Amino acid sequence: MGLQVDEQEHAPERLRAFMKHLLNDIRALERMIDGDQFEQGIRRIGAEQELFLVDDAMRPAPVNLAVLERLDERFTTELGRFNIEANLPPLVFGDRCLHTLEHSLNDVMRAARKAANQQGAEVLLCGVAPTLELSDMTLDNMTPFPRYYALNDAMMKMRGGLYEFFVKGKDDLRVSHDSVMLEACNTSFQVHFQVEPHEFARFYNIAQAVTGPVLAASVNSPLLFGKELWSETRIALFEQAVDTRRSTQSLREVQPRVGFGNRWIDDSVLEVFRDDLMRFRVILADGEIEDAIATLDAGGVPSLKALRLHNSTVYRWNRACYGISEGKPHLRIENRVLPSGPTTLDEVANAAFWFGLMSGLLNQVEDIRSVMSFGDARNNFLNASRHGFDAQLTWLDGKTWAAPDLIRQALVPLAREGLGAAGIASEDIDRYIGVIDARAEARQTGASWMIRSLRAMGDTGSRVERLRALSRAMLVRQIAQEPVHTWATAELTEAGGWRENFLRVEQFMTTDLITAHEDELIDLVASLMNWKHLSQVPVEDADHRLVGLVAVSDLLELVAQGLPEGQGAMVPVREVMNASPITITPDTPTLEAMSIMERTGVSCLVVVKEAQLVGLVTESDFMSIAKALLLERLKG
Repeated sequence: MGLQVDEQEHAPERLRAFMKHLLNDIRALERMIDGDQFEQGIRRIGAEQELFLVDDAMRPAPVNLAVLERLDERFTTELGRFNIEANLPPLVFGDRCLHTLEHSLNDVMRAARKAANQQGAEVLLCGVAPTLELSDMTLDNMTPFPRYYALNDAMMKMRGGLYEFFVKGKDDLRVSHDSVMLEACNTSFQVHFQVEPHEFARFYNIAQAVTGPVLAASVNSPLLFGKELWSETRIALFEQAVDTRRSTQSLREVQPRVGFGNRWIDDSVLEVFRDDLMRFRVILADGEIEDAIATLDAGGVPSLKALRLHNSTVYRWNRACYGISEGKPHLRIENRVLPSGPTTLDEVANAAFWFGLMSGLLNQVEDIRSVMSFGDARNNFLNASRHGFDAQLTWLDGKTWAAPDLIRQALVPLAREGLGAAGIASEDIDRYIGVIDARAEARQTGASWMIRSLRAMGDTGSRVERLRALSRAMLVRQIAQEPVHTWATAELTEAGGWRENFLRVEQFMTTDLITAHEDELIDLVASLMNWKHLSQVPVEDADHRLVGLVAVSDLLELVAQGLPEGQGAMVPVREVMNASPITITPDTPTLEAMSIMERTGVSCLVVVKEAQLVGLVTESDFMSIAKALLLERLKG
């Protein structure tokens, strides 16, 4: 998304004009491949680092534009105002390139952290920040640039309605959303591997084959909105966040814009670009584009701007990229699977593992298609996304392995061999592949560390306190540059001061609700209150919209009416409930909620979002806050 786009560029007539340029770019690319015009005899690697900006409470800090004003041209915006991206310079693949990559990455982090600190923020490396809330994903938090609004408008138009998200893990997440902003939940460490046109198909298929095992060792995104989902929840979330398919297409085999692909490729990068053009409509356009064929005829190197712009809106997990270095065109494979973090050392180790397996398999296997089915490669990717080191992976010739065993016994030696054949310094191979080996031996990824830490905290503190402690502990360990396999579990005491944990009601409201339907018997509600020791029960309809609230006082009033014998059991909930309970939204400040309760004399506030019931806040919740504050003050 680095190309600038006018917000009106997606008008139909401009899209048609853009399509002509896009077809022209494909023809120009074919001519360039046939004419051997690409850079040869050299291989480069590169990387892009996406970052979260968080405040002192470890909450998203929407200050990216102010932070970027203090940074150099290496840094740019991302979709969310709480994200930035850094582009690292390309390096020749060999000798000390991995050491140089880590050094460049640490330099980027120091610069970003300094600029963020000047805005009262910090920089966090994590695939999905644990403290994100759905209320953060509004258009107010979209970076206010035309290309992002154009992308959102175009995708929402193609979608034809709300985005419906469903991710099933230990918990289930079901969310409806009205923009592409959930994409901003994700940050990644994207790595690039330059290949020549004649070897592209072979390398691309290898990249697909090794993606699952590399991801199993790298997962760092197990949480979203406080729910425990996949080990790498980014995968499921991103695939749905920019999915333009409509529900009416469910009987057709329509490919999502984010995906792993559905087959090996046979001969050329052209297969990838043509397939993406055939399957995915143009959604962004730019009117100022060169005539690529004319540039070729004049002896120049075309930028293929139309092709690159369309390519930026098709999110293959292994993406084909065209670029120009020192006046010569080149092709790259971009790995978009790896999450940010847990540390820069871990990130470079993940990249080294991928680079090493790419090189090692090229020397070991003539054609990966002869020893692995595409279905196994895709299933490995999905299993690794869901389960990390707990995944079962099918490797060459159909043998199934536990992920840590496959990595330690087969892939670590292969990666070492591949990096050695590429001329990588032996001390760097030991450093980075050694991290992967130790991580697999300890069976601790960023994802498993987060889950173990939460398990160790148990039910102490509030949900928000635990997530904040997790995030702060992560930040401290990142700054210390301790690789994740050595991390001790986070403790609740690392959450810091109490104040930031209770700023808004969504941070402590009760979301595990016992509810009733308005047509049910009031006797059922009375029984629920008795069994669960409840003072109130929300009433909702079949679409989870709030329609009322039944409190103990309502039941007492019913009893006081002295209904004829036998009729009490037949009274429906609607006749007893308060049909207009006082409601607040999840982002209501805590002090405001307390003021409402004091002013109205109610003991319960119902929390709704777009008319749907999402939680309850009661007097007992405020008593818990007061208790936590008192204990902290007494300990101090």
